[in-house]
Amino acid sequence: MNTEVTVRWSREEDIPALAALNNRVWNETNSPHVAEVTEAEYRERHAVGSGLVAVANGAVCGLIVWRTPSRMESNAHVAELAIAVDPDFQGLGIGRKLVEAACVEAKAQGKRKLSLRVMSTNEKAIAFYEKLGFRAQGRLVDEFCIGGRYVDDILMYKMLHDDAGR
Repeated sequence: MNTEVTVRWSREEDIPALAALNNRVWNETNSPHVAEVTEAEYRERHAVGSGLVAVANGAVCGLIVWRTPSRMESNAHVAELAIAVDPDFQGLGIGRKLVEAACVEAKAQGKRKLSLRVMSTNEKAIAFYEKLGFRAQGRLVDEFCIGGRYVDDILMYKMLHDDAGR
């Protein structure tokens, strides 16, 4: 299957598809808090143009957003990522394209480091991030209790510069 994928900033007309993607992607394997969101809630949490969307064959199939992890100026060089790819479109390189585009945009915004959090139960995502050059930088042991089971939260990072062999 030949799927042409474009990555662009989110638009107002994407909101229904992005809210649906949000509700479809997150589950107890990859998120500590699963809750359906309405289009209005999604719009309130994610302003139009605040994230990059992947579009394949005319359909929104992925999203990547980032934020500065804290309000401290000393932390302003870090972008914390959140990424979602529709399960029907996984394995087509969409996640890679989203992360690569985010690297370019975050670097243009003066960011030096990308970080993310991934639950230890999401082994597929951990392997994906490692392939893209992310490294573990910490582990929050038994951070979440989901379905009666304790789950670790793994902190990962990728530097956007070439200093000191990092």
